[in-house]
Amino acid sequence: MADMLSSVIYAFSALFVILDPILSVPIFTSMTKGQSSSEINKQALIAVAVAGFLLYIFLFFNFFIFNILGITMPSFQVAGGILLFILGMQMALGLDIGRSRGPSQSVAGVVIGTPLLCGPGAITTVILLSEEYGILVPAIAITLSLVATWVILRFSSHLQRIVGETVIDIMAKVLGMLVAAIAVKIIADGIIGLL
Repeated sequence: MADMLSSVIYAFSALFVILDPILSVPIFTSMTKGQSSSEINKQALIAVAVAGFLLYIFLFFNFFIFNILGITMPSFQVAGGILLFILGMQMALGLDIGRSRGPSQSVAGVVIGTPLLCGPGAITTVILLSEEYGILVPAIAITLSLVATWVILRFSSHLQRIVGETVIDIMAKVLGMLVAAIAVKIIADGIIGLL
């Protein structure tokens, strides 16, 4: 039971860091500015639903997709690790590589859901967690991460007011360094697997 709990905590931490809902706070608040509380709630739910749908698809069907494409797990670890590393550097250095920031407020939830929350990094993390822990631990971690993400998005305007944009920016950069560190470990494991 203790092993299960520690595995869930690790998986949740890794996934929450990759999803990085804090990074989405300023974008989400700007896209939902002037909307009613119920509409903001709806957009937060859409964002979480879109991200959750994609994460669960890759959790349950990743090896089926791998078999069709003829991809091995170590090669995916190396490729996914490189993408995670780029994502981490992007977060840590404040770069803006390939991000879609649509201007329409009505699609805020979809834009936040993917690619901001559920991009290549989150998909890679879910697949790697399923390889290490099976289905149950990542499924619990995904659910916990999505609930935490919804709470952060739902109250994003309050959070931004209380904490301030500078602190949110600093937190995003620290999370970026953690993502890069996780990526280095994944790449190393993948290289060992290939050899």
